[in-house]
Amino acid sequence: MLTKNTTEKKKAPKDSIKSKISLQLKEVLATLKESLGEKKFEKRIKKAAKILADGIEMTPPKKSPGKKTSSKKVSKKIIASNFKKKVAKVSLRK
Repeated sequence: MLTKNTTEKKKAPKDSIKSKISLQLKEVLATLKESLGEKKFEKRIKKAAKILADGIEMTPPKKSPGKKTSSKKVSKKIIASNFKKKVAKVSLRK
């Protein structure tokens, strides 16, 4: 017995949204299926799902901001480093 390792491709977010929309439309509009027929009903559901999914904007996930140092802390560090340099220059002159 040979087992095949198949990798399933993940659906694109738009495709998964389209499939979810089409499932919901099929459930809600089941009565129209009888009057239109199977083929026409599926075609119209597919078109409606595509139009609705195109209206949804996919935004990439926002990156969480890392630790930010406040401007006060940064300015204190700069002042302290400048002060040390000045003290070192003065002590070298004597």
